[in-house]
Amino acid sequence: MLALRLSRPAHLAVQVRRLLVSAASAGTGFLLLCALGHALSHPDSPAASLSRLAWCAAPLAATVYFAVAVARTDPATRPRPGLSAIGLGPGRLMAISAASTALSCALGSVLALLSFLRLRGDLSGLPLDGSGGDGGDVLAAGHPLPFPAALTLLAIVPATASAAVALALRPRDPRPGPAAARRYGRFGAYGLGAARETFGAYGRFGAHRRPRGAASAEPGASRTTGRRAPAAVIAGDAPVSVPRTVVTATAPGAASRAGRAAAARDARTEDTAADAAPGSPAALPWGITLLAAGLAVETYASRTAPGSATPAAGVLAGWVLTALGLALAGPGLTHLCGRLLQSARPGALRLLAGRLLMEEAGRIGRPLGVVCAVASAAHAAATLSAGGPAFGPLGTLGALVVAGCTVATLLTAAVETRQARSDTRAALRRLGAPGTALRAAAALRGAALLALFGPVTLAVAELAALPLARS
Repeated sequence: MLALRLSRPAHLAVQVRRLLVSAASAGTGFLLLCALGHALSHPDSPAASLSRLAWCAAPLAATVYFAVAVARTDPATRPRPGLSAIGLGPGRLMAISAASTALSCALGSVLALLSFLRLRGDLSGLPLDGSGGDGGDVLAAGHPLPFPAALTLLAIVPATASAAVALALRPRDPRPGPAAARRYGRFGAYGLGAARETFGAYGRFGAHRRPRGAASAEPGASRTTGRRAPAAVIAGDAPVSVPRTVVTATAPGAASRAGRAAAARDARTEDTAADAAPGSPAALPWGITLLAAGLAVETYASRTAPGSATPAAGVLAGWVLTALGLALAGPGLTHLCGRLLQSARPGALRLLAGRLLMEEAGRIGRPLGVVCAVASAAHAAATLSAGGPAFGPLGTLGALVVAGCTVATLLTAAVETRQARSDTRAALRRLGAPGTALRAAAALRGAALLALFGPVTLAVAELAALPLARS
């Protein structure tokens, strides 16, 4: 009920995105029901029915991906100050987002079931004529529909989407973890030293009697005047007031050495965090590796099953690996595009566009990679079907669901990026930046991304279509 109450007063754009999620869920559910109908019409060929069911994984993945993107940009479930006091903490908001996504997908599944039953003739009494295609085969008009199997297939989309939303929006600790910097002790010390020791530190008078916990952060940073400290301080017990008999003097270069060591540790921590960031190019080699593996799997599958009307499952696996590789390489390519845009003595416009691209690489890089994968697959399919049989209505529906979900996910990520960049845009306007400069920077970013991802898409499409065309 709380999810419904939060969904009603939302803005028009939010409601449109939720309706698009329902439409994508309806298309995916209808394809799953058509796979069930083909299995009922052809009980003697389970391999073909299983292949149709396996090809429904692409629309299912696209629908779930779009549902997660819509849940990220939903303002009704965004954490706000004071909500934890009334029991709406991050965990509860995550559950509300998952419930809202499940409701939207369930609405689409109900629409898919009603459409399937109407086309079968169970509601209107007049089934669809399948003489012009495979409509009668996939609808199984002459066979009773097993409702438990149909409901199980229809429950896949809401369950998967809500689980993915809960996993993506799970509460995280905003505080960064402590950086485990490697420290080296003296020669022969066991394990990692608690403090960095300089050469000859152990040989100083009384150094071997000083406990490890009471040592300073930098050996040689402080020296005693020869008077003995209390036993409580030496033993490392609870902190007590040190009497006046103990006088500590700071070495001249100790503060500078400690500052340099702290700055070096902070630099290492920042470099590690930058490498682990989602927009960093650290995942670019892995994406290229998956892309090459997907093309190799597709080539092998096309050689083992040549001339088949329905593409083999190996081709689907190759396309999945290719899509994963492009999705992993997308943030790295976007980050690289931003760096290239700032090279060769850039001006203010190119600097602004390049910095924004590097900052946005984690948000828009992965949807761009997925759109690149879908566009390359569509180009390869169009090239292969130029001289062969055209796609049927179900293939067209699946292609529309996948393409529509990926493009809508990219647009949703752009909206999320614009919302996250509102403070930066307001600060630039306060500094006197004209609106034409901001629009020119946005156009420059779009042109740079198109110039980089366009050739990549065409190259992947040609490499994917080459082994299938030879078979």
